[in-house]
Amino acid sequence: MAAQARANESTSPIDLDTGIVEAAEAALGAIGAARKEIGQVIFGQQKVVDLSLVTLLSGGHGLLVGVPGLAKTKLVEAMGTVLGLAARRVQFTPDLMPSDILGSEVLDESSDGKRHFRFIKGPVFAQLLMADEINRASPRTQSALLQAMQEHHVTVAGERYDLPAPFHVLATQNPIEQEGTYPLPEAQLDRFLLEIDVGYPDREAERRILLETTGAAEYKPAAAMTAETLMSIQRLVRRLPVGEAIVDAILDLVRSARPGEGEASVTDKLSWGPGPRASQSLTLAVRARALVEGRLAPSVDDVAALAIPVLKHRVALTFAARADGETVEGLIGKLVERLG
Repeated sequence: MAAQARANESTSPIDLDTGIVEAAEAALGAIGAARKEIGQVIFGQQKVVDLSLVTLLSGGHGLLVGVPGLAKTKLVEAMGTVLGLAARRVQFTPDLMPSDILGSEVLDESSDGKRHFRFIKGPVFAQLLMADEINRASPRTQSALLQAMQEHHVTVAGERYDLPAPFHVLATQNPIEQEGTYPLPEAQLDRFLLEIDVGYPDREAERRILLETTGAAEYKPAAAMTAETLMSIQRLVRRLPVGEAIVDAILDLVRSARPGEGEASVTDKLSWGPGPRASQSLTLAVRARALVEGRLAPSVDDVAALAIPVLKHRVALTFAARADGETVEGLIGKLVERLG
């Protein structure tokens, strides 16, 4: 594509600052090692692994959607180990309270009889938080994560407590079981950089699962980078150049998914569309995907590949469109086809 060629020309490694090139080459080695190590325990889910890495390399949060038994929890555990992050897990249930996530104050009495409140930090004070089955908790508890995900600090009893750096949330959600669940509000969905669909593995991958996970020994992943290395790559992602053609493709895609702005044949089927945070997410994610793919500059292909994960949870169909059998993925696919 001509637009892609222009983007690759304008952001070729030759035009990059020497310091950025050196940092990028080091990052490519660390990312490659991390992918290989995660691949030793997660089989047949390379796309899911790559999208999860894109999420963390972009400095964002991810929502993993899939039926039980597809190694979502195992993936998050492996990523915490391989990326050198302090990881914690919270199993969301209907009776979970905000204090169970954020922490709470307790009244202590010192040896001299004086009393004072002491804050006990909750599991949110981690570098990688797994929110397992996040839609099982009440909206009040779900909203406890909103401030943490957006501002990287929490407020308890009027006091501000900063979260560790880096801070990421990888949440899981079961798409088929709706009894006893609370749909995530749009404001919280928008805080997730990507929505990652986790599908079934193919036959050969499932054969490998059977052979390698039911024996006496199980492979334990090793750290491929540290938290400091991850943060340096996140800073690098923000420094990587993005060609004008890529910026225009992102704007064309996101704005065409808004009611009243794109073609009526598509937007008339949408009740609401993505805001500027979608454009920001896509701009960061295409850079990170380029690094994961071993490149120093994003292309239009990266925009197309990330369109559904970035936009799927940020748009909603009208009732009439759903009744006609339309899907969000199908409409986004039509918008992607027009990028060429």
